[in-house]
Amino acid sequence: MTESRHTAVVGLQWGDEGKGKIVDILARDHDYTVRYNGGANAGHTVVIGAERYALHLIPSGIMHPGKVCVVGNGVVVDPHQVIKERDALVTRGIDVSPRRLRLSDRAHVVMPWHKTLDAALENLLSTGQSNAAGADHSIGTTRRGIGPAYADKITRASALRLGDLCDRDHLASRLEVITHIKNAQLLAFDPDHQPFDLEALNAEYARLGDELRPHICDTTYLLHEAMAEGKRLLFEGANACLLDVDHGTFPYVTSSNCSALGIPAGTGVPGRNIREVIGIMKAYTTRVGAGPFPTELKNEIGNRIRERGREYGTTTGRPRRCGWLDLVAVRYSAMLTGATQLAVMLFDVLAGLDELRVCTAYRLRDGSVTQRFLPDAHRLEAAEPVYETLPGFGAEITAARSHDDLPREARAYLKRIEEYVGVKVGIVSVGPERGQTVVRG
Repeated sequence: MTESRHTAVVGLQWGDEGKGKIVDILARDHDYTVRYNGGANAGHTVVIGAERYALHLIPSGIMHPGKVCVVGNGVVVDPHQVIKERDALVTRGIDVSPRRLRLSDRAHVVMPWHKTLDAALENLLSTGQSNAAGADHSIGTTRRGIGPAYADKITRASALRLGDLCDRDHLASRLEVITHIKNAQLLAFDPDHQPFDLEALNAEYARLGDELRPHICDTTYLLHEAMAEGKRLLFEGANACLLDVDHGTFPYVTSSNCSALGIPAGTGVPGRNIREVIGIMKAYTTRVGAGPFPTELKNEIGNRIRERGREYGTTTGRPRRCGWLDLVAVRYSAMLTGATQLAVMLFDVLAGLDELRVCTAYRLRDGSVTQRFLPDAHRLEAAEPVYETLPGFGAEITAARSHDDLPREARAYLKRIEEYVGVKVGIVSVGPERGQTVVRG
């Protein structure tokens, strides 16, 4: 096998760190961009000039002509969404032909009942009907059916894969069994549920299979053949490490492995093939939906960060919760994912603040102090942040193109991140556009 340098881009916080911009920049120097986890609950934004592109399933490398984008077996795919996204890009002049977009035949399909069940569960948990205290225990999902689709993947008997859509007889056989199961489940959940129509589903998903067939293939062999030819692969993570189903703030997590640990299972490419892991982090912290957030700012500074950073969900439009940078969390994620360098995003959002605070430890309920991250939600909920205060920088930095262009206080902030996390800051984003990026040698 020809030795090539393959790269992974992984979020180190609770998502929305700006992975799309970095993938777009790096895709120029790679031949393939590969999504390995998540589904249409992800939202990656790419800004090119005056144009803004919101991507949910198609990898961000699609903006570069001639590059191949792969949706791996670890992704759960909503066929309607991927077709909608593909067609919208084509309308805007982007080539999304089958030679450029490849979908794994092993990727599981998000079906209508997954979205129905997702919403029903969230409603039940949020209204307090699920517990005697009447408390809100909702996870805060996007209600796009991601969790139930992954659950069916594990259940096996009630799951469909993209490859199943390409064989009409096999599809009809599978749908007959699965539709019966899902109608029974949902009727038990909701007596007013209108049963799914088997004949209509057969026609609809056979049609979707016909439309997507040119894109569907065995992407595991595709990627190994590409590596054997010396092609460079760029792995694009969705969501982020603190939302990882095994290593995040459970149960307020997503349903897949979001760190670099998810790449081998989600693509069939061994982890030893990846030489560079770029950990993406914001210069502050945000979170969408429910779950613990020790450094959250429910004040004027939090609102200021939200408005300057345009902190509203790419997928849902929900306002993001905003707070100071939690270095305890970032160091944990960098350790977990094997980050070889950091990319600090949205640094420009902090300009104009007199002082900046970073969390370097947690004070626990018993009075003890720890520098270890607490991935159990009920334990992290009780943790109080221990802060260090650093001087802010008043000047705008959107025109900076080198490390020396940044104010002294801004450079000191980046240095403190490096010291605490133990990983070099290699990239600093000072604005949404491709050119508003400082790359350090």
